Amino acid sequence: MVDVAWPTQEADLVALQAELAEAPPRAWSPPGRVVLGASYVCFARGAPTPGAAGDAGWAGAAVKRPGRRAVTAVVAGPAGAAYRPGLLALREGPLRAAALAALEALPDVALVDATGRDHPRRAGLALHLGAVLDVPTVGVTDRPLVAAGAWPADRRGAAAPLLAAGELVGYWLRTRPGVRPLAVHAAWRTDADSAVEVVLAAARRARTPQPLREARRDARAARGQSSAG
Repeated sequence: MVDVAWPTQEADLVALQAELAEAPPRAWSPPGRVVLGASYVCFARGAPTPGAAGDAGWAGAAVKRPGRRAVTAVVAGPAGAAYRPGLLALREGPLRAAALAALEALPDVALVDATGRDHPRRAGLALHLGAVLDVPTVGVTDRPLVAAGAWPADRRGAAAPLLAAGELVGYWLRTRPGVRPLAVHAAWRTDADSAVEVVLAAARRARTPQPLREARRDARAARGQSSAG
């Protein structure tokens, strides 16, 4: 069993990612009525670099029960490291975990604006976050990290595979016709097909899933309030 934590050093994170990739947990499939959650992080604007350690950050989390309004939480804190693709857990992992833990209850599955199996070591931040919290996760991003694949047909629900070294790690998913598809990633306890099922149901008529929109809105609002103050 992998001892999951939030490393503070690159070498330790790389080693843990390799362990997580080789220790697949029991599979998860969406139940009839899913309690959806989401995690989103934003940082202070105007920095001269893509991101440095200590940057002010705001993590939004949301949980949406069927038939109820979303409940959200926001946690503020500094970035743990500079921005580096493939090593986002160093920068924002603990902040995201704290925001989800601040909710009234953890969701059945959490949507994360980060990759999962689409990663150089097959263990991106979305997967790592799920392992820490023991919650199934799905990554939702605008583009893949290392995977590649053609866009799907221009109709709602159309999907096209994203492959990394020949492995299916996610799908391009068209949630609305006429708009850019989402990159949907298998992550902790989810595979590419269950990830698509969750995201398509959560998006409804919008491009992005509702809980992720709620978490993003509140994180950005908290950033705006901090800047105004």
